[in-house]
Amino acid sequence: MDDPWAVDWIDPWEAPRRIEDFENASAPASDAPTLGDAGYWPLLRAISMYRNIVEWGGWDSIPAGEERFEEGLVDEVRVPLLRKRLIATGDLESSGGNPTVFDAQLTQALQRFQARNGLLPDGVVGRRTLEALNVSAKARLALLERNLKRINKLKLNLGERYIFVNIAGQKLEAVANGRVERRHRVVIGKVDRQTPEYTSKITFLAFNPYWHVPQSIAEKDILPQVRRDPSYLRRLNMKVYRGYGGSEVNPSTVNWNQVNGRTFLFRQEPGPRNSLGTVKIHFPNPHAVYLHDTPSKSLFGRSVRANSSGCVRVEDVHDLTTWLLDAQGWDRSRVDALVKSGQRKDIYLKKTVPVYMLYLTAWVDEHGVVNFRDDIYGRDSRRASL
Repeated sequence: MDDPWAVDWIDPWEAPRRIEDFENASAPASDAPTLGDAGYWPLLRAISMYRNIVEWGGWDSIPAGEERFEEGLVDEVRVPLLRKRLIATGDLESSGGNPTVFDAQLTQALQRFQARNGLLPDGVVGRRTLEALNVSAKARLALLERNLKRINKLKLNLGERYIFVNIAGQKLEAVANGRVERRHRVVIGKVDRQTPEYTSKITFLAFNPYWHVPQSIAEKDILPQVRRDPSYLRRLNMKVYRGYGGSEVNPSTVNWNQVNGRTFLFRQEPGPRNSLGTVKIHFPNPHAVYLHDTPSKSLFGRSVRANSSGCVRVEDVHDLTTWLLDAQGWDRSRVDALVKSGQRKDIYLKKTVPVYMLYLTAWVDEHGVVNFRDDIYGRDSRRASL
């Protein structure tokens, strides 16, 4: 589900320092998927590596200090500690030079660390970067082991073609015959509207869709906006009905202070402001979530993309749509033509495609690099307390 009033914003990191520019761009990318044996064994090897680090004593915490912690700093305590920390996990090769000077090589190593931890790769040890650096080796090992169990639950019978959504990693893989054929960045649910872990099968794609607003969103989002601004529904191209199949209601005749989210059904019409964008990818589930397009494209430039109401917004979704429909003779030009026509149309898959939505906060990526992400939904901390 999407926020109907979301608008594009200019991300100061979008050019040239978008996060993907630093995601091990020099390393060859593998087409090995995250799930199955291809993801399981690299993660197992990473666990072995971190066990060794723990046995060697881990690493020391780095103090914050008062000076800005970035290139050019000379510090006899913090800089050597940062070097040792980055060497321990392979982000920095041991090299010569003055160990107390924050030089260009250390900046590049820090950027690699930041990218694989889902941080803005600015090469500055700010608050969030310092917190990530100071997570103990023992805690990292426990996180790897916890995520290995998550992957292991889905290790068998994934299907010839499937889609995997890494919720915490905010990435999507489209896999065929054991190879990743497409990778997409995604936007996931906010902390108070979390994207669920779920397994289902994609059954159809809705082009130029309506958005039937769920009651919870109508209550929390739509009604407060309408009460503040009576023109809101018109601007967002929304219609009001007396429930599913009911008659249309003229919004100007309603006292919006006397209704709740269950009184009416709100439906947003197809168009450029539609919160689902131009296509919705549907799979049966009890959470009313799906994959979809979005009019707010610049959200994909953020390093943390928890901005939806629970559904998963997909970058370059028409490429993924084409991938889903290519077995039925569709190509990108046919997808684009249907989108451009504005025609409301559902296309059912002749063969359903499994979709796996999993919350991974640690995994080995296509470059063979160990990645960690913040436990933004608190699911790891809840499991650790059990």
